Amino acid sequence: MAFYIPLEDNSFESTEHTAGPWSPDSQHFGPPTALLARAMEALPTTQPSMIARITVEILGPLPLATVHVHASVERPGKSVELLAAELSTNGRVVARGRAWRMATSDSESVRTEDGEPLKAPEEGILLSRPEGWGGGYLDAMEMRALSGSLADAGPATVWARQRVALVKGEEPTGLQRLLTLADSGNGVSSLLDPRRWYFINTELTVHVRRQPEGEWIGMDAHTEIGDHGVGTAFTVLHDRRGPLARGAQALLIKPR
Repeated sequence: MAFYIPLEDNSFESTEHTAGPWSPDSQHFGPPTALLARAMEALPTTQPSMIARITVEILGPLPLATVHVHASVERPGKSVELLAAELSTNGRVVARGRAWRMATSDSESVRTEDGEPLKAPEEGILLSRPEGWGGGYLDAMEMRALSGSLADAGPATVWARQRVALVKGEEPTGLQRLLTLADSGNGVSSLLDPRRWYFINTELTVHVRRQPEGEWIGMDAHTEIGDHGVGTAFTVLHDRRGPLARGAQALLIKPR
């Protein structure tokens, strides 16, 4: 089982596992974000390096259809490179990604930590899909809550791991696992009833300090809402060792 089936020429068949919770016809943007990262990770480099920041701009809903991904080095460099990728379907670009790839070196002696490690995922409560929420992506992820839940409003701390591969026949990288989940920060920490309110993210930005280790990714997420229909979801992303990245999502807040 997988979110995508590889075809020819960097095209992929989207499976039912990509479907979001609000419509069986539109994808949750976790898997497409990871697919863009996969394309950028595959761009050749001449030295050890890692993606330190990735931003995905969401240009519209993505149907469960065949998608095509194209990636390139937009700004080459000896130590820092700007990477770019586009995801399209039926000739229409649906998402654009940009990532800064940086040459790696040894900074362990001056490393800082961003808080304490979370309790282990085995200590969390297994989350079930709330009534009225669609399957697809949610059923393809195992989620365990240390605090909060999908159905309750407010901040949440949730571990998750994929039950399916990103691309059939491939083991996802740590970054791909991270980005399959990072777009869920606004969902787990929502302050509003989704039956009455939209809280749609138009983008996702993730700053990464080190590569995730293992299959479990933790989200410590909260949402802030302003006066004029604009909000932001903030997520500290963890593996078992501790915090490793921070994500943010701009939100459109609007009554249904």
